[in-house]
Amino acid sequence: MYWDAKFVKPLPDYLIYVELENGKKGIFDLKPYLDCGVFQELRNVHYFNQVDIFLGAVSWPNEQDIAPETLLAEMVSLEPGSTTNTRLNLPTPEIVTPLELFTE
Repeated sequence: MYWDAKFVKPLPDYLIYVELENGKKGIFDLKPYLDCGVFQELRNVHYFNQVDIFLGAVSWPNEQDIAPETLLAEMVSLEPGSTTNTRLNLPTPEIVTPLELFTE
């Protein structure tokens, strides 16, 4: 589908960078999920970093997943002109590039 995830990259602080099939790019915060059932396993950073894509969903080896429609609804867009989510303390989208997100 047009909103399926096509690329995912783990970031520090339980964030993931996501690119969707429809061209949208953004940051998704997993911290609100870490106290919920099967998602507690994601607290292990080594395990968290094993994030991948399965059938368009962001997923982990033990079958935790975030559905594409959830990503679309909740991720902070990095598209120019979008509003910045201050909770994540990200710079304005106009000056963020994917390369900047991957540098440590």
